[in-house]
Amino acid sequence: METQTNEIKNTHVQSGKNMQEKPAPKKRNLRFIIVLAVLVIGGGAFGITKYIHALHHEETDNAQIEANVSPVIPRVSGYVKAVKVSDNQSVKKGDTLVILDDRDLRIKVEQAETALMTAQVNLGVAQASTQASEVNVASSRANIATMDAQIEAGKVNVWRATQDYERYNNLIKDHSITQQQYEQALAAKQTAERQLEVLVKQRNAAARQTDAVASQSSATSKQINMANATISQRQTDVNDARLNLSYTVITAPEDGLVSKVYVTPGQYVQAGQSLFSVVMDNNIWVVANFKETQLDKMAIGQPVTVHVDAYPGEALEAKVSSFSPATGARFALLPPDNASGNFVKVVQRLPVKIEFLHPEDKHVKQLRPGLSVMVDVHLN
Repeated sequence: METQTNEIKNTHVQSGKNMQEKPAPKKRNLRFIIVLAVLVIGGGAFGITKYIHALHHEETDNAQIEANVSPVIPRVSGYVKAVKVSDNQSVKKGDTLVILDDRDLRIKVEQAETALMTAQVNLGVAQASTQASEVNVASSRANIATMDAQIEAGKVNVWRATQDYERYNNLIKDHSITQQQYEQALAAKQTAERQLEVLVKQRNAAARQTDAVASQSSATSKQINMANATISQRQTDVNDARLNLSYTVITAPEDGLVSKVYVTPGQYVQAGQSLFSVVMDNNIWVVANFKETQLDKMAIGQPVTVHVDAYPGEALEAKVSSFSPATGARFALLPPDNASGNFVKVVQRLPVKIEFLHPEDKHVKQLRPGLSVMVDVHLN
């Protein structure tokens, strides 16, 4: 009986304990409901915020910093005499980067200058020959004028001798003069005629000689023109040689930073060979590759916020500058050809150029090409 009584007591005690522990599940359910409600409300608020943000913004992390990179390329071949810069060095426009051995090119300059002097001497000789020919032409023409005067005098002598001969011819018929006087008049007439013929022939010969001298003078004048052309050519050779000589000193094209230098003194470099590069720091921009589905509301001039991975928490102001004329895939080495093989549609990306509004900002100046950035375009 005692045993049964103890069991009944234990049963009542256990029932009392169970009745006291029943409110605990209600407290746990209330906490779960509160946490769930907070998560739902927070998630909804976050989703609504992101949705509203997506209506007025377009973002992409497929973006990098870009800048102009100028390769340092020699215009002439030669051995490297000195390298004036080192890796990552800052340079200004016009600073000397590399000096090539210029001894061969200096010899070529001297050869070109000697050829120019020879051409100038030849011009002087041609000019002197032309002057002498012109003097000879003038002298020949003076001789012709003298001969013309002598011919006129000879014609007068012939006329006078002819008149004397005709008078003596009439007188000899009347026997008023002697035969000797008649013969003297005849001889004088014939002598005057012969002298006139000789003068005419001499004058013709002088005229032909004058023509020959004039032709020679004309040819000499053409030699002057040829000499002038030769001088121009030799002067061009001198300028070309001096220009090639100036190419032995390679200077920086713009302000910037030198990349890794791959050339050392004593190395032979070819014209057109890339030695190293200069990253210009006068202009830095962002190239963001947006999906084609993001371009609907984007336009040039829209404000952009740029977040650089290298500077967390910094927001740089920029704007949309331009859109690429074609997608990035179109400019690839092997652009896709959808007409061949099986076609699989892939969302294309279009490069968009973004320029900083404050390029003088210290963070912008510290940017380097290739750094990753996050771009947020504010749609109008």
